[in-house]
Amino acid sequence: MAGHFELSKSSDGQFRFVLKAGNGEIILTSELYKARAAAESGIASVQTNSPLAERYEKKTASNGKEHFNLKAANHQVIGTSQLYASAASRDAGIESVRQNGATTVVKDLTGT
Repeated sequence: MAGHFELSKSSDGQFRFVLKAGNGEIILTSELYKARAAAESGIASVQTNSPLAERYEKKTASNGKEHFNLKAANHQVIGTSQLYASAASRDAGIESVRQNGATTVVKDLTGT
């Protein structure tokens, strides 16, 4: 089963998207966007940049957990991962985003 994006609206009217793996697990979360079009552009940016290894920034949180950011060519963060217990788990998360990020399936949960 392939991954997909879910586009949703927050309680304050802003938009965000998540990328889910084929098993339904969230593997990448966007920032909040004021406009739907901006969130849709963010999805397009993930589709373009996710296959490129150099677009991933590996990080360690203050609590020692591993995570990553997917960045666009202009170095802006497109999406952020969850926190992982190990670098190996984080790297597996990156590989999952690389495999699923080019999907064109977008589930619209905005109700608009």
